[in-house]
Amino acid sequence: MSHDAGPAAQITTAIAPNTPPNASRFPASNAGSGERFADWIWYPELLARPVPRYTSYPTAAEFADAPMEEAQRAGLAALSGPVSLYLHIPYCQEICWYCGCNTGAANRGSRLSGYLSALHREIELVARAIGPDARVTRIAFGGGSPNAISPTDFVRLIDTLTLNFQLNRPVLSVELDPRSLIPQWFTALRGVGVIKASLGVQTFDPRVQAAIGRVQPEADIARAMDGLRAAGVDSINFDMMYGLPHQDEDVLARSLATAIAMKPDRMALFGYAHVPHVIPRQRRIDAAALPGQRARFAMAAQGSAQLRAAGYETIGFDHFALPHDAMARARHAGTLRRNFQGFTDDAAPVLVGLGASSVSQWPGLLVQNEKNAGRYREAIEAGRLPGTRGVVQTAEDQRRAALIEALLCQEAVDLPADIREAIAPDLDPFIARGLARLEGGRLELLPGSEPYHRSVAVLLDAYRGQGHQFSSAV
Repeated sequence: MSHDAGPAAQITTAIAPNTPPNASRFPASNAGSGERFADWIWYPELLARPVPRYTSYPTAAEFADAPMEEAQRAGLAALSGPVSLYLHIPYCQEICWYCGCNTGAANRGSRLSGYLSALHREIELVARAIGPDARVTRIAFGGGSPNAISPTDFVRLIDTLTLNFQLNRPVLSVELDPRSLIPQWFTALRGVGVIKASLGVQTFDPRVQAAIGRVQPEADIARAMDGLRAAGVDSINFDMMYGLPHQDEDVLARSLATAIAMKPDRMALFGYAHVPHVIPRQRRIDAAALPGQRARFAMAAQGSAQLRAAGYETIGFDHFALPHDAMARARHAGTLRRNFQGFTDDAAPVLVGLGASSVSQWPGLLVQNEKNAGRYREAIEAGRLPGTRGVVQTAEDQRRAALIEALLCQEAVDLPADIREAIAPDLDPFIARGLARLEGGRLELLPGSEPYHRSVAVLLDAYRGQGHQFSSAV
């Protein structure tokens, strides 16, 4: 998610072809061919290749399974200046069938209390290891659903963070499930000063909701909005989805119209990919009711046009924000960033993840905590930092990471000569179709190219000759 919340609940995968890095991946076709949907033109040959979402580079596919505690401790000790924290709550009151998050049912009190005890302990371990000049400027809670725990437990986590870290008036954000958002949560959010929240909405259509295992009446969302506004939350995001069962352009348009009327400050419009062989819970979704690729593109194009017509500005390739929102202001200022939380207005160069499966990201090092909640607890109880996967970035990794982030966030980047020459054959089809422009060494993504942003970014990826699993571009 590109709001300040947890990892996207819509993580989806498809098998990427094993293609040589410098081979042309696009069949010859007329540059002018293509079918128009709203403001976008569909060139299926340019979208056929599954691509990463580039919330990091190298991507998680390049992470190696290895003990990472020594690297974590060295990296934490070297930190200074602004730092962001992300806390992962891998539990939900109800499990949605489409969801690809690392989450489980919050149906046993002992499970939750044991996890929270470990999370408090990890906060203490990390705070002891972090450099003395580090200052926490942002704290985000994601999941799962952070409101799977009690409001009191949430406040206790804030207290532990306050006691252990040097906080510099941090921006607080939280991801919430409207179905289980009890009134006491609004009191807690106001009490600790949360000002950003994200609601998992997905769709307002009852038939689609039933088909994905997420039934939530419109009244639930309206109640959540009223409660959050009254609690002082000034930036609210809706996660919306296209490509769902029984969904077409009209169904999506009605859901977006309902969402627009509620005036969230931001919206994300994600595409769903059905991969039950990767996410077993998706087997409960009727594959025969899913739209095809052409229909998915049409929905994405129409959804983008509808949101822009309502006054939302495009943020990257699948996010939207009203002009007053900090995300839109960051885009205009050229300070938009992208990390494991997606697109963000957070300027901190370091993100430290806490909790099972969370990811820490700072220059030169990417580390993921143990995914399994039980093994995560065992590591913490033994006094160990729980990183079990990751990658040490080379200088070349850091160079390409900066180029990919600039391209996706600023829609323009100055390419070094060696990379420019290497990608020229694969870049030509995008240029010929008016999706990109290369003048001198500057590569620009042109209006209407949003669905192709990741397909251009992948050309800068030195690892993508290897076969891995990634999401469809649209």
